[in-house]
Amino acid sequence: MVARCAHADVGGGFRLWPIFSAASLRRKLLEVLTCAGGGAGGGSCRSRSAYRSPQPKPRPRSDRLAELLRAEPSECGDDVVDADAAVKKAEALEELKVVVGALQAGDGDNAGGGDMCRVEAATVVRRKAKDDAGAREMLAMLGAIPPLVAMLDESDGGEELVAAALYALLNLGIGNDTNKAAIVQAGAVHKMLRIAESSESGCLTEALVANFLCLSALDANKPIIGASGAAPFLVRTFEAAPTEQAQHDALRALLNLSIAAANAPHLLAAGLAPPLVAAVGDAPAAADRALAALCNLVAACPEARRAVSRAPNAVPVLVDVLNWSDEPGCQEKAAYVLMVLAHRSYADRAAMAEAGATSALLELTLVGTALAQKRASRILEILRADKGKQVADASGIVATMSAPQERGGGGGTDGTHQEEPDAGMSNEKRAVRQLVQQSLQSNMRRIVRRARLPQDLAPPSSENLKALTASSTSKSLPF
Repeated sequence: MVARCAHADVGGGFRLWPIFSAASLRRKLLEVLTCAGGGAGGGSCRSRSAYRSPQPKPRPRSDRLAELLRAEPSECGDDVVDADAAVKKAEALEELKVVVGALQAGDGDNAGGGDMCRVEAATVVRRKAKDDAGAREMLAMLGAIPPLVAMLDESDGGEELVAAALYALLNLGIGNDTNKAAIVQAGAVHKMLRIAESSESGCLTEALVANFLCLSALDANKPIIGASGAAPFLVRTFEAAPTEQAQHDALRALLNLSIAAANAPHLLAAGLAPPLVAAVGDAPAAADRALAALCNLVAACPEARRAVSRAPNAVPVLVDVLNWSDEPGCQEKAAYVLMVLAHRSYADRAAMAEAGATSALLELTLVGTALAQKRASRILEILRADKGKQVADASGIVATMSAPQERGGGGGTDGTHQEEPDAGMSNEKRAVRQLVQQSLQSNMRRIVRRARLPQDLAPPSSENLKALTASSTSKSLPF
């Protein structure tokens, strides 16, 4: 082979040069022969050293592969655990099927033996459903509720059979709204009322009240239970329960029913208002729930407000609750009931004034919670407006307006009737008026001292007292 020279001759021609010279060819041939011989005799050459010089390094094992290798035993273990769990679930399901089958079997030929089998089955249902939400759902799906409800009709089977069915239904309904609805739909409410009318057993009464408490927690069941006639039974149990637990459960069930406004007529017809007021005054442990039920009642209808106000010592008891500084929740609820009563009835406002509600309300506006302060201020505003609307007519009879009016209207706060001159007052009336003002000022100073506020904040005259009671402009009735 030849190559064209890069430099042209002077004459413009080209010279041809061989690519390999003779010396280079001989050198290449010797290298080839040497490498060929060294393959057998152990000689070295560049091509051989090129393959030997770089020593192969061990490649690091993949982290992902290591993770998979480590996870392989655990995955196998999980499979074993899952298989064991599946076996246990299958065994538990078969056990529940046997229990439900025993409930559905009926009396059979041997009535005594059949009843005992069903009592044992109901006891198993009670135990299984006590703490296992999955068992409650599975038992209901297998059909345990209808035979348990049917057992409530079999009074011939004895108290043990009925009690076992009641407690089994109770545990099935706890924490499961679907089961609560299914129990009511199966007709358990009316059957339980028949048991309450025919039995005087304290054990059965406690079980019945507990079931009513459980079932009434579902909103859809509240109107059904209220219209069924359960209110008289619950009120009787609340007034004279065989056990303290039954009394507390009856009050809680009545509170649940009072949440539905449609139940207010049924509860009032059962005479609920007086026991609730009595519970506030006699049982401090139940006062909070009793006050909550009173709040629901007075908010439901005018008949409920009249029933609460006519209960013995209702206003004095509620005014006394305003002084329970260690029970802010009770103070808020009592202030709400008084606010609703004061808004609608002049007789109730007069009873509040006679019970000394003004000083308690003033104290509540200073040291109560935000909600209690708002409600107390509203009551004070109503009482002050009511006092300003009292006008002596021509015959000397005091005329009153029952509903609170807007400010500045017809003798409210514009001073046209409140600031009447004392010329037409007798000495006795003038003396009573001065005593009332001095009493209010003394009460304000005492309240300021209890609140640990500077003494100069105590109003020195009735003008500051009027300014304090007129501080709220809210016209709403917050719950």
